[in-house]
Amino acid sequence: METSTHPSKLSLPQTNPGVATVLEYLIIKFPHIDAQIWWQRIADGKVHCDDGTLITTQSLFQPQLRIYYYREVENEPSIPFKETILFQDEHILVAYKPHFLAVIPGGIYVNECLQNRLRRSTGIETLQALHRLDRVTAGLVIFSVNPDTRHRYHHLFETRQVHKTYQAIAKINDGDNLICQKWEIKNCIVQSEPRFRMRVTEGEANSHSVIRCLQQSDQKALFELNPVTGKTHQLRVHMQALGWPILNDKYYPQLQPLSADNYSAPLQLLAKQLQFIDPVTQHPRRFSYDGNLSLK
Repeated sequence: METSTHPSKLSLPQTNPGVATVLEYLIIKFPHIDAQIWWQRIADGKVHCDDGTLITTQSLFQPQLRIYYYREVENEPSIPFKETILFQDEHILVAYKPHFLAVIPGGIYVNECLQNRLRRSTGIETLQALHRLDRVTAGLVIFSVNPDTRHRYHHLFETRQVHKTYQAIAKINDGDNLICQKWEIKNCIVQSEPRFRMRVTEGEANSHSVIRCLQQSDQKALFELNPVTGKTHQLRVHMQALGWPILNDKYYPQLQPLSADNYSAPLQLLAKQLQFIDPVTQHPRRFSYDGNLSLK
């Protein structure tokens, strides 16, 4: 059994969903976790309040109460790829995340994620990711080093002041001549079934990407993607909408059966560059990953 070395945080909702205790809320909040597991975590002292007070099985539900708990999984996989720190100062750290490595704990991963790896290697326990990448996507992630300036960098992402550039490879059709062509995609993306997939539907556009083709071979092409908005799986859905789903995508256009990661066939999507005006220094920042996806 692997137990997270850092707690997960949860604020109870303002409106009581019809429970008496914190335990009852956790059971309905996380239906995929057996109730006995929550009983055991609480009995072991692994659930507590913001001030360190332990939650018991009788602790009453309190709106907005912030609680902390330690996630546990059996047989956590080890991801055989290495992250790289590209930049670090007193406020931020920029790292390259390899394919298959989660940014933060989630699912079957509690310690094997980029954030916890970097906390161990740098010794900075307050390190916190400012944004996310899908686990199967490789590329640049920015972390806050200094809690006192963290809100300024969060604001950049919340207000879309970070210009992001991605690369993707997709199969193309015989006879396609795509080099230097550009597409501007605006549509309405909503949750599908299962809920982790997204789909395009009628309605006011809530997603926006600009995509252009950089290179192509007989059967594949390299695209540059600039998301204007940041919807879940936006680039993957937009590439599918154009008729060129990203190579090795297990979600689009069709959901593939659940299977172990195939490390020899990663999703061909790379978060290559991040640009913004630093909110602390007011200087322009541009971080790029030197590697490229290859058509070979």
